[in-house]
Amino acid sequence: MRTIKGPAIFLAQFAGDTAPFDTFDNICRWAAGLGYKGVQVPTWVSGFIDLEKAATSRTYADELAGTADKHGLEITELSTHLQGQLVAVHPAYDAAFDGFAPASVHGNSKARTEWAVQQLKWAAQASKNLGLTEHATFSGALAWPFIYPWPQRPAGLVEEAFDELARRWTPILDEFDRNGVDLCYEIHPGEDLHDGVTYEMFLDRVNNHPRANLLYDPSHFVLQCLDYLDYIDIYHERIRMFHVKDAEFNPTGRQGVYGGFQSWVNRAGRFRSLGDGHVDFAGIFSKLTHYDFRGWAVLEWECALKHPEDGAREGAEFIAAHIIRVTEKAFDDFAAAGTDVAANRKILGLS
Repeated sequence: MRTIKGPAIFLAQFAGDTAPFDTFDNICRWAAGLGYKGVQVPTWVSGFIDLEKAATSRTYADELAGTADKHGLEITELSTHLQGQLVAVHPAYDAAFDGFAPASVHGNSKARTEWAVQQLKWAAQASKNLGLTEHATFSGALAWPFIYPWPQRPAGLVEEAFDELARRWTPILDEFDRNGVDLCYEIHPGEDLHDGVTYEMFLDRVNNHPRANLLYDPSHFVLQCLDYLDYIDIYHERIRMFHVKDAEFNPTGRQGVYGGFQSWVNRAGRFRSLGDGHVDFAGIFSKLTHYDFRGWAVLEWECALKHPEDGAREGAEFIAAHIIRVTEKAFDDFAAAGTDVAANRKILGLS
C-alpha cells in the first residue's frame, strides 16, 4: 500500500480575469497559501497554459513546471474535459457545445471534431514533456439523447454509437500510449461513458486498451443512485485519477434523479462543498488506499450554495484529514511469537 498524494486542486472552476485567479503564477501562489500541494491544470484556460507550446517545447513545459515548483506545488495532471466532449457530439447539442471551441470551427462539426482530436494529441505530448503519467478528459456523446428508452430505440442504434465512439478514440488512445500517459475518462452524465456498464461497452470496443482508464468522481454516482464504493471494488485496477467532490441526493414527491428541469440549487441531486453532502469519503479513501491507488486526491469544487473560496479553503483541510498515512507494520506485530518451520510443524502435530 501507499499513501495517497495530496491535497491538490483542479483549477478550472477558479479561473478568472482578476488576481489571484488570472495567471498560472498567481493562482499557484493562492493555492499554495491554502495548503495545497498540487494543481490540476485545465488546458482550455489560456492564462494558465499554452497547450500547443507545452506539447512542442520542452523548455516551455519546464518553465511551467518551474512556476508551480516555485510555490512548492506539483502539476498533478492536465485536463481536456471540454475538448474531449467535442470528440463526439450529437447534432442536438451542436449549438450548445460550439462555445467550447474556437470561433473558426463554429457551425462546422467535422472541423470542430478535428480541432478537438488535435487538442487531445497535444495534451498527450504536453503531459509527457511535463513528466506526467495521467490525463483527465470526457468521452463525448453520440447516444446521450437516447438515454431513456422511450421512444423505443431502433435496434443497433446504441451499438453503432459506441462503435463510432471507439473509432474516434482509438487513435487518440494510441497517441497517449506512445507518450506513456494514461487517458482517464471522467464517468459523467452527458457523456456516453456515464456508468460502469457504458465504460465496459466502450472498453470492449477499444480492445481493452491499456490507456483507456478512469477518473473516479463519486459525486456523479450519488446523483445516479449508483453504489460508488462497490464501483471501486469492481474497477480499482483502472482507476488512475480521483476527484474529491461531494454531492447530495434528496428526492421528494415532486422530483428525483431527473430533477424536473430545475436549476442546480433546486434539484433533488446537487453538488456540494466537501463535507456538506452525502458522500462517504472515509470509505472511499480507505478503499483506494487498500487497493494501492497511486495518484492524487484532487479537489473539484462545485457547490450550489457555498462561495468557491470558502470551499477551496475548507477542501484543503478536508482532504488532508482524510488521507491515510499507510502503516509500515501490522498492528499485532507486538504479539508475534517468532517461531520457525520446525516450531510450526510441532504446533500442527506434524513433528
